[in-house]
Amino acid sequence: MTAQPEITECDLRTRSEESMDAVQGGQSFTVTRDGHRIGELVPLRRRRRFVPRGEFAAMSRSAPDISVDAFRVDQEPHDPYVR
Repeated sequence: MTAQPEITECDLRTRSEESMDAVQGGQSFTVTRDGHRIGELVPLRRRRRFVPRGEFAAMSRSAPDISVDAFRVDQEPHDPYVR
């Protein structure tokens, strides 16, 4: 695991555009104040909207089997208003 670079609170304020561009590009930073680590600046994970067919097929092959009987309900639903 590689340590992420540190950026001071002052540098973050004065070079915010450059810092945000780096975060948008995937870079993470540890933010410091008076030499103490106070937080992390990390990029958000972007959710994929499309999964290639081959990748989906590979994931499906390694997925556990699902028992249809485990999802079957053999009784009538309970009506809380019936006395």
